[in-house]
Amino acid sequence: MRPVTMNEGSRLQRISRTAKDPVKLRRAIVVLMSAQGQTVKNITSLMQVGEDYVRDVIHAFNERGFDALDPKWSGGRPRTISDQMREHICLVARTSPADWKITAFSTWSLSKLAEHLIKQKVVAAISRETLRRILRAGKVSWKTTTTWKASTDPEFIAKMHRILALYDTPPVDGRVICVDEFGPLNLMPRKGKAWGPIRRPRRLRATYNRYGGVRHMLAALDLYYRIRPRKRWREFLELLKGLRARWPGEKLYVVLDNFSPHKHAKVRTWAADHDIELVFLPTYGSWLNWIEAEFAALRYFALNGTDHRSHDEQNAAISAYVHWRNARATPKTRFAPDSPIRTWTQYPAKTA
Repeated sequence: MRPVTMNEGSRLQRISRTAKDPVKLRRAIVVLMSAQGQTVKNITSLMQVGEDYVRDVIHAFNERGFDALDPKWSGGRPRTISDQMREHICLVARTSPADWKITAFSTWSLSKLAEHLIKQKVVAAISRETLRRILRAGKVSWKTTTTWKASTDPEFIAKMHRILALYDTPPVDGRVICVDEFGPLNLMPRKGKAWGPIRRPRRLRATYNRYGGVRHMLAALDLYYRIRPRKRWREFLELLKGLRARWPGEKLYVVLDNFSPHKHAKVRTWAADHDIELVFLPTYGSWLNWIEAEFAALRYFALNGTDHRSHDEQNAAISAYVHWRNARATPKTRFAPDSPIRTWTQYPAKTA
């Protein structure tokens, strides 16, 4: 090792303390130990490297200085699968086996897809791990198939804008109320999430017979509700009468879906006679109803993970949650302010 200056020694010491690259750190320590008079044998014993490696690092530092500490990556073995071929693999992965007249299975596994790519001569050979990395780099992931029911309402845009206008600027002469039914509420163990010991999930009983019938929750925002055995027009009219009694002297704009009891002639007549305007959502547009998010929270926090043995017990749990939620509720504002629905002029076609 050639003699090092004070500045070089300080720099080597700083690199040995702060370098994040493991190769640069290891080389700096080898040079620093050699500069301190350590023999090659001592350095190899401490660093667990070969003698040739130590000598190569020292000779390189003597010739090029600190530049020799930086690793010069060669880039590894050149790719055997080109970028164009990778794009083609991702394209094939997004197809269905049925598209290739394969009827034995309906979806690709990595091994089946690799076998298919080789058979189609897309690649000569490919491992499952290489295939997985190519798909991940191409942003092709394993997804659950879902359904989407598009609205068939020819007046979708007009009805949606009417709902959004009521949410954004509630009328000064009345109150906007979202109404819907929740259920059926039967007695059964419900899956849920909870903290627990690792690999020891909480178990719920299995049910072979379910007794006690079902109940239905008819509710309005804020969560003013009734639980009834049925959800006919009579029960819905009872809910409207309760809302009318709760807010006398105000016009009520009731946002609701197209469930047939909501459109019953007696319901419409009574609502018109008592200053209640029924504002119907577009067909298959229940996601525009603000109460849906509250129902999701009710299901998650009050029902999931439970196993109520009677409707009284279940109703008490729902009541406790509703009281807790209403005590902390604030007026709802800004429904989906950044959503694309704000700029829709026609219902967009659903594409794959």
